[in-house]
Amino acid sequence: MPDSMFFMRLLITAPPLLLSLTIHEFAHARTALAFGDPTARDNGRVTLNPLAHLDPIGTLCILFSGMIGWAKPVPVNVANLSPRGLGNFSVSLAGPGSNLCLAVLAGIALKVSLSFCGHQGPEGLPALPALPESMFARVALAMLLSLLMANICLCVFNLIPLFPLDGSHILQEMLPLHLHHRYIYWQMHYGMIALMGIIFGPRLLGNFGIHIFDPFGWLYGLAFSIAVEVLQFSNDSLYLLGDLLRMIYPG
Repeated sequence: MPDSMFFMRLLITAPPLLLSLTIHEFAHARTALAFGDPTARDNGRVTLNPLAHLDPIGTLCILFSGMIGWAKPVPVNVANLSPRGLGNFSVSLAGPGSNLCLAVLAGIALKVSLSFCGHQGPEGLPALPALPESMFARVALAMLLSLLMANICLCVFNLIPLFPLDGSHILQEMLPLHLHHRYIYWQMHYGMIALMGIIFGPRLLGNFGIHIFDPFGWLYGLAFSIAVEVLQFSNDSLYLLGDLLRMIYPG
């Protein structure tokens, strides 16, 4: 039976992930409409209502894990895009681009918020940086960190050039036209297989005692490293980020 820590982690991680996926899919849909394709609009996807974008299985994964999930792909008729090549490139890039923008906003908000945190400690000892005493404030800060990391992860992950991820369409439009047919053939036949191998292969091998590269562990570590390097958190803020990470990932 789930304990209180499970529900706390779910509260911290699920809403930011749902918001990130909604913005991601909305960006695809709105960009497609801007380039002349009304398919997403006709299917009710040019909206910030999360219910229009949620995938049933992907949503269940979010609710049970709080960390992994997905939304319904936005339907796009490439033939309607004008110009077709630039339109396909822009529609595909819009999703990861929206996540990058959200990550920047979340990071700035988190950095500013942490700068207002004070210090406390036993009398006679050096005071250490401390999170606010209010649980509401702590959860809000943890949600900002979760939003930051979720969007960096979504941006990087979706740029992987394997079908059906956005990166496969971005790379297609960067290739010479005479290579498109062979590229699309390979992606349709092997892209999904390669992606599933990257996602599930290490975990399946781990069950047999073979431990290799963990893509999710690497992705979360990369997200945190990027945030620290780009936002240049102070030493006090880094100390507080450790406390927030323990709220999100208690293990």
